[in-house]
Amino acid sequence: MTDQRMLTGDRPTGKLHLGHFVGSLENRVRLQHQYETYLIIADLHMLTTKNTREDIAQVAENARHLVIDSLAAGIEPDRATFYLQSAIPEVMELNTLFQNLVSVPRLERTPSLKDMARDAKKDEMPYGLLGYPVLQAADILCVKAHVVPVGKDNHAHVEITREIARRFNHLYGEVFPVPELVTSDVPTLIGTDGQGKMSKSIGNVIYLSDSEAEVRKKVTGMYTDPNRIRADIPGTIEGNPVFIYHDVFNKNKAEVADLKERYQAGKVGDVEVKDKLAIAINLFLDPMRERRAQFESQTGLIDQIIVEGTEKTRKEVQQVVFEVRKAMGLAGAFNSIRRKAEKYRKANPAAYPTEG
Repeated sequence: MTDQRMLTGDRPTGKLHLGHFVGSLENRVRLQHQYETYLIIADLHMLTTKNTREDIAQVAENARHLVIDSLAAGIEPDRATFYLQSAIPEVMELNTLFQNLVSVPRLERTPSLKDMARDAKKDEMPYGLLGYPVLQAADILCVKAHVVPVGKDNHAHVEITREIARRFNHLYGEVFPVPELVTSDVPTLIGTDGQGKMSKSIGNVIYLSDSEAEVRKKVTGMYTDPNRIRADIPGTIEGNPVFIYHDVFNKNKAEVADLKERYQAGKVGDVEVKDKLAIAINLFLDPMRERRAQFESQTGLIDQIIVEGTEKTRKEVQQVVFEVRKAMGLAGAFNSIRRKAEKYRKANPAAYPTEG
């Protein structure tokens, strides 16, 4: 492991699914051996679209889901630091300072923000959602991350972080590394309904924590070629969610090639294709189920991992904020005022009697 750092994470809005795995989690598992790894539980980001008392009341439980899903997928607790974003108020101070290093038109050109507002059924974009990439910059730079593995939706956000880091360093001196974006081999996984990306809010997902029976039920109901009403009709594999999943999760490539050939020739039914996909996904998830059972058997362990990680991260962030304030000259302003105030008090002892 090098002395460089990786920062990534998720909003605590529910359990992780296959789309999360191929979008970024797979990269996190791989990169944890190359970088000091910080994994944020981004509950402040959640507030941009889900901010009712009921939403907030679910943060703790959803945070546990994020951590155990990550550990089940292969993140090692001794190689990664999980932390709760809202428990580190210094991140919000950095967010305030960074807001002045980016323009409103630049933020408005971020395409994913409009998608997020639409998905959250917002008629107008909240101020916090417009500033989502700025808070994300604070998350990344508060631990001086060097790499950020993210899914396709967050590419533009990380580019704003890079711009803010360069702008800050230009104005105030070299404080931050300019983080590199690490992309996924499968940037977006289509949902089981074939109507867009896999999304918790839509419900077209297969969770990493789903049982064998749940996986089989969801695969059985997957969208496929709508024009193929009988097994003897040649089918289309391009854009077909069932075959997209086979390509990603079925390690038996000879079986996949055979299914594709027979499907296009009208010599195999959807039932067989889906049965074999369900088997493949369950084989893929079986090691995660074993790891999940190990961590779930230790009551309180997940909470301890979050608390330890948050306390460690806050110390790191406090040091970074000190460096930022010093570089900007903010620390000197109040110190200058205080020194003159102390001289005034000494010159007027009657007005400021000492205790004792």
